[in-house]
Amino acid sequence: MLAIYPGSFDPVTYGHIDVIERALRIFGRLVVAVAHNLEKTPIFTVEERLKILRAVTREIPGVEVDGFEGLLVDYARRRGANVIVRGLRALSDFEYEFQMALTNRKIAGDIETVFLMPSEQYSYLSSRIIKEISALGGDVSAFVPDIVARMLKAQG
Repeated sequence: MLAIYPGSFDPVTYGHIDVIERALRIFGRLVVAVAHNLEKTPIFTVEERLKILRAVTREIPGVEVDGFEGLLVDYARRRGANVIVRGLRALSDFEYEFQMALTNRKIAGDIETVFLMPSEQYSYLSSRIIKEISALGGDVSAFVPDIVARMLKAQG
């Protein structure tokens, strides 16, 4: 079964990778789909995020990395997936994710949303926090793959 794990992944964290690995244990095949989100101002371009994700998932069988624009459920249908995977770190994520899942269900009742929690050690991680630490000159190497840490450091 094919599932879609969408997000901005700006930047990808060890929490994202943990959710990818958990989803693969359930679904076997997973498309990590980078959204072209017009509402966010990304630190990395879509192309950079795709490159990073391909590098960090290269040795994880069953993962494909792709980008998409438009409605997620339309993308899922084009790909032949009937499951959307979303990560939940804390209760604060739930309200937004719940609204999105119910909206997607109303638009496309044949596509299910499955919520996965990362390991406790990653439950506090967010891309926003990583960007803040990096912008203030902090070391993010404990939270993100090496390629991400290097690219963030290069941005100064």
